[in-house]
Formats: sequence, structure tokens, C-alpha cells
Amino acid sequence: MILASKKDMNKYEKMGIWGKKNLINIFKEHVNTKPDQICIIDPLNKQELTGFAPERLTYKELDRSVDALAEGLLKKGIKKDDIIMVQLPNCWELGMLYLAISRAGAIISPVPVLLREAELSYIAEITKAKAFITVEEFNRFKHREMGENLQLASPDLKHVITHEEIRKMSKGDVTGILDDIDINPNDIFTICWTSGTEARPKGCPLSHNNWMGISTLQEATGVTPGDRLIVTGPLVNMASVGTIFLPWLLLGGCLVIHHPFNPELFIQQVIEEKVNYMLLVPAILNIIAKHPLVDSLDLSSVRSISTGSAPPSLWVLKEFKRRWNIEIGNVWGQNEGAGIVSGIKDIPDINLRVDHFPHFGKEGVKWKSRGAGFVETKIIDEAGNSLTNTGDVGELVYKGPGVIPSYFRNHEITNRGFTKDGFLKTGDQFEIKKNNLLSFFERSKDIIIRGGYNISSQEIENYLLEHPGILDAAVTGMPDDLLGEKVCAWIVTKNGKPVSLPEIATLLFEKGVARYKHPERVEQLDAIPRNSVGKIIKTILRKKILEQLH
Repeated sequence: MILASKKDMNKYEKMGIWGKKNLINIFKEHVNTKPDQICIIDPLNKQELTGFAPERLTYKELDRSVDALAEGLLKKGIKKDDIIMVQLPNCWELGMLYLAISRAGAIISPVPVLLREAELSYIAEITKAKAFITVEEFNRFKHREMGENLQLASPDLKHVITHEEIRKMSKGDVTGILDDIDINPNDIFTICWTSGTEARPKGCPLSHNNWMGISTLQEATGVTPGDRLIVTGPLVNMASVGTIFLPWLLLGGCLVIHHPFNPELFIQQVIEEKVNYMLLVPAILNIIAKHPLVDSLDLSSVRSISTGSAPPSLWVLKEFKRRWNIEIGNVWGQNEGAGIVSGIKDIPDINLRVDHFPHFGKEGVKWKSRGAGFVETKIIDEAGNSLTNTGDVGELVYKGPGVIPSYFRNHEITNRGFTKDGFLKTGDQFEIKKNNLLSFFERSKDIIIRGGYNISSQEIENYLLEHPGILDAAVTGMPDDLLGEKVCAWIVTKNGKPVSLPEIATLLFEKGVARYKHPERVEQLDAIPRNSVGKIIKTILRKKILEQLH
């Protein structure tokens, strides 16, 4: 399935970014050059999470499993360009599925284990997925049973395949029939999902070549060939796939898998596996820096760390530098394939790196990071005019070899999401700083980021309004030290009669809404504050919750 325009294919091929190799070709090169090297390592607590013992696989072992599973998928009738939804916790089998599904000529659409029927039924409908691969049960939730319910409403969904079945298929025969499948580098490799102002998830289709384009940005993080990388977030979106899985796949290192975040197990893995690089959200950086045994932690193997999703504190950057001589870079990115890296080469001053980004793509400005030369960016006002003066605040729009060609099978959102001249409208406001730098200002998209997951306020507001006792509703984020933000519901009720948090939870459970999207606080108001055209004034609500929390 090729969605890129011929114009973009010609443009980025001439630049030397998009080429003739696909990601499977590159993986096979590592298999041939280092067959006996350990390449992927399970979480220490995998037995507890999935019922299967943790494993360590070499490149040769993983390669054989990939090919056997790919042939098994063909036997089930999976064909070129079929889409397969995958919902697994972090484990080596999930990494295998990215490769095996592509090897079979199909497309992986990974989804978080937290998603439930409300979200998955929509994704199944949009993608016309042929199969759903999931666990039998995880965290006391029956995923296979949910998959079977999805089948009843999704005529295209022919197979529900469990984690155990995948493991058995990966031990099957390898006959060589896969070599007849043509995988074009411009074929779609993944369809990940993002939330924003829209009430429904948006599919972000990225080709093999798109991921190659994204990799040029990752060079600024300091990852080098053969590095040992640890993944801490769900391996389903840009944060983990783009910054950890992709560098592992391209540079032939070792992928250490962690899930869900457990400070003691995480530190144990980093030390025992001699991890070189990782992406950690600011809250986890703080946990490590304030760990009771921080004085005895041996992080000597760690060369660099990236952080993202929220600005880190200057204190924590300085603390990692003082204690372990570890440099921390700041990453801004989106599932749509846009990204800017504030790394040590481009911003050596740690005081700036905490909240400034190099203005990648600014005309006439060169950066040390190679990827900066392949992107184009502008800061625009609401009318679409370019802003150029220091202190100006506007929306960052972005064009580059990693950006999706469109939102998957959604022309309306695609038309709204791109400028007339083809720039992705990121929805994020940046302030222009001196010396060709930018600073994140605020999100113009009405989203809440809870533990790295985007939550659409509009989606939850729509569900709240289905409650018979709620007349009006608004949803905002509220600060949380560990997760960054949690969800707060603001409601106006019939005759002022209270609607409790458990009642709201019951409603959302009945609608099949993922638990992480549920409000964790409810505030009752006489009226939702709105402007003259009826838009909710959420700045008032955010200020109000800050005052109440402090």
C-alpha cells in the first residue's frame, strides 16, 4: 500500500533519504553479520504479566521466528496490504510482530493494551482489519473475549489470534515462500493512532521510507550502532517506536524491554544489561534522581538519555550530569512523523536545552544534526501568515521525509490537518526565541497527556453528555507529579443533583472506554464558562483546578 505522492518520492529520493531498501532488508543484514548476538531481551516480570517466562533471543533466533510467523499468517489467508491490529504488552513477541507482519506483506496497526471496545471497534471499522492479535487476558481484563465481540460487529475481522497462538506459529516451518513477496520501501509499515481535538483516534500511516526519514532526526539523540537500548513506554507509538525500536532496528543493537514501569526492575535492567540509551519522561527522571539508593546506582553504561512529553526540570538535567555525567536531550515529536531534537551538539548549554529547541528547517540556518537539513518548518498565525520576530507565538507547521502523507482513510481530517502548501499543522504553539531557537508555548489541540497517552477532551465530554443527569460538561487536565496530567470532569447537572465519580466511571465502562481516559476528579458547576460564540473557556477551569490543588 503506497500512499506517498510521486512528488515526495522523487524529492526525498534525490535527497538521498528515501532509498531502495525496506526495514526488513536492513534487519536481514544484521542477521547475516551478527547472527549469534543477543538482539532482544524480555521484561524481567514477563511471567507475571503474560504467563510466559522471559527470554533472550539472538538475531538468528529472532529471524527464524519472524519468518515462521509470517508464513503462518499467510496460511491463515493474510495477503499483501491486509491490516492486522495488534494489542500486546511489551515483550519480544510484539517486536517480532512488527517484522513478521511486514515480512508477510501486511501492515501492523499497534494499539495500547489499555484500549477497549469503544476505540477498537472504530479502528477495526476504519482499517477493515483482517486479524486482531492480542493476549488471552491481561491485568484481569479478558482481551480475547473482547476481540470476539469485535468480530461480531466487524465483518472484515476474520481472525482473533492469541499471544499463545503467535508463539506456536513462530516455531513453525520456514519454506522460503516469503521471498516472493515484494515489499516496496514506500509501502506502509505501520498505522499508529493518535488523539487530539477529534473525538475519534486518527490513523497515522508511515512507510518504511517515512521511518528512514524519522531516523535522520534520531541521530541527534546520540544513539550509535550496536547500542543497547531500553524501552519503557508502550511499544505502539512514536515515543517508543520512533526513539527506541527504530534505532535498534536500523543500527543493529540490543533491545531491552520493560513493562509496565517499575522503578526497581527498571534500574536492575539498566545496570545488568549495561544499557547505553533510553527515552524517559520527566517524572521517571525525577524518580531515579530522588531514589533512596541514588548514591549507589551504577549508571556508568548510560551514555545519553532523551526526555519528552513535558518540559523536564533544570535540576534533574544538572543532577544526571553531576552524578553520572549523563547528558539529557529534549525531544518534541508527534505520531504524524514530525520531530525536533534538542541535543547536546545543537544546544550544548544545559540551561537552554531544558526548554529550547533548535529551529529545525528554518530557511538559511544550518545545524550540526543531519536530519535538520531535510525538514521545513514555519511558525504561523491563525490566518496562516508566517511569523519571524523574536517573541512571536504561533503554530508550528512542519514538512519532512518522516511526515505521514495523510490521515488514514479520513479526507476531512487530512484537509483540516495540512496547510494548502502541504505543511502538517502540528497544533502546537511555539515561541520564537533569539539565536534561531524555539520554545514550546502551549498545545492548541485540546488534549490531555496522561502518562504519555493523549486523551481527547472532546471524546470524554461527548460521553459525559450521554449521562441523563448531566446537562453540560467540560474536561481538562489537572497536574500530577507522576503522570504529568490526570483527567478532571466539570459538570452541570439537572436541578443541581450531584453525579458522582463512580457513576461517571460506570457510564464509561459501559461504553467500553479505556480506563486511562476516565476522569479522576469531578467538579460540579452552576454553568460551564463559555465565550460569546459558545466555546468553553478552559483557561478559567485550568486556573480553578490549580487553585484547588494548591
